Amino acid sequence: MKLHWSPKSPYVRKVMILIEELHAAKDIELVRSVAAMTQPNKALMVDNPLSKIPTLVLSDGTKLFDSVVICEYLNDLYKGTLFPSGQNEKWQALRWHALGDGLLDALILWRNERERVVPLDSLMAAFELKVMATLDVLEKEVEAIRSSGFTIGIVAVVCALGYLDYRFEALGWRSKASKLAEWYAAIEKRPSVQNTLPVEG
Repeated sequence: MKLHWSPKSPYVRKVMILIEELHAAKDIELVRSVAAMTQPNKALMVDNPLSKIPTLVLSDGTKLFDSVVICEYLNDLYKGTLFPSGQNEKWQALRWHALGDGLLDALILWRNERERVVPLDSLMAAFELKVMATLDVLEKEVEAIRSSGFTIGIVAVVCALGYLDYRFEALGWRSKASKLAEWYAAIEKRPSVQNTLPVEG
């Protein structure tokens, strides 16, 4: 298998955490691929017309798009436990998965807007409001998060909080969500999380 990959993408990081957890690295070739919003990557578009990462190319040539699909595929392929089958556990994990991904979506759009020559104030305010509201929800649910297993929902939340550290350090999210920050400090020590920290280059 071949994975279009970047060390800075939080969506790629979700896949990389699963690869670590599933001990699948030996089966996957990593291909460094740049996926800038304003500069479509023609080489990447051979495998993904949307010019987005992560993209997973299977041994039979099938191309899988989007971290959500790729994570579930790998979990099934390697008979993992990151997508629970029990009804309560399943829907809670998928709910946190959607919340973590939604937080990432808002953060990436917020970063793109702040990079503009003249950012739109109303958009900047809207992104900040959504991010802070999501952190508030996670703060209130931290005990449930703490007591759950290491599921895809936890992976998504970890990647979103890691992206906050990486691109929004000035926001100081830990002072606004102290219980969540305490949980994150503990889970950040997990090898799959440590080994996939975003890096420049």
